[in-house]
Amino acid sequence: MTDLSESIEESAQQPKSGNFDGVNFTQHSLKEQIEADKYLAAKNAATGKTRGIAFTQLRHPGAP
Repeated sequence: MTDLSESIEESAQQPKSGNFDGVNFTQHSLKEQIEADKYLAAKNAATGKTRGIAFTQLRHPGAP
């Protein structure tokens, strides 16, 4: 499966609808594709090992 971000970029450069050999075609709107990309990114972050949150421990250089 290709990356959805690449697909959005390609479809933004293509016409929204067309006709080829008597067959009509229409793409999903760019807004719908961007929403789908955001949804999948959030879903992947939520199912990841860190659940989208990174924890770090900060220490002052002068502290023991």
